[in-house]
Amino acid sequence: MRSGNPFLGDKSFDLVERGEARMTLMGTVNKTAILLALTLISALWVWNKYYELQDPASIMPLMWIGIIGGLVLALITTFAKKAAPFTAPAYALLEGLALGGISAFYETRYPGIVIQGVGLTFGTLACLLLAYRTGLVKATENFKLGIVAATGAIALLYVVNLVMGMFGHSMGFIHEGGTVGILFSLVVVTVAALNLVLDFDFIEQGVAAGSPKYMEWFGAFGLLVTLVWLYLEMLRLLSKLRK
Repeated sequence: MRSGNPFLGDKSFDLVERGEARMTLMGTVNKTAILLALTLISALWVWNKYYELQDPASIMPLMWIGIIGGLVLALITTFAKKAAPFTAPAYALLEGLALGGISAFYETRYPGIVIQGVGLTFGTLACLLLAYRTGLVKATENFKLGIVAATGAIALLYVVNLVMGMFGHSMGFIHEGGTVGILFSLVVVTVAALNLVLDFDFIEQGVAAGSPKYMEWFGAFGLLVTLVWLYLEMLRLLSKLRK
């Protein structure tokens, strides 16, 4: 089972322990809703703090705690799946700290952009889920390989851009507007969205395999990672269009 999501690997559902409760689709849906709620709670807290104090510096420490702490917990969850019932909720709370700050900064510069980003993200989720359930979009092996390759290429570009940034340079099309920049963001948004299809398939196969109950949290965690990525890329695309 392959997923373009870097936190959902081929072997994630291979460890099945007999004699314990099994993973279910509804259970995974419920866990996903819980993680989204936790993310929203911490994001709104940072958002309100920003608008109360009107001082970007006041939320920067919270943002960095969210970014670094979220990355650490994401790695722990990936390599210690049994800990997912504990690490996934903590990851959601930390991710909310980062998203709340990032969203506030975008909203200050481009009023109304956050509600647009949220709407487009969940609208995309609903449309792709419907397409997947009705069979309009199928996660074939070639489809999976293509999305994994595209996701890897995008990740490599971001890493190279990060390294270049350390030396005072950057790939302008990643952050700036213009035709090339907008086309690049459209491609990234499309790849991020199609990763949702791979995640749906990944979770469905885990349910079919009778995976342990804790994998519901792990599946929900992986889906949240993709949704966060999609939302951030939506904000980037919308900001370029505003420019």
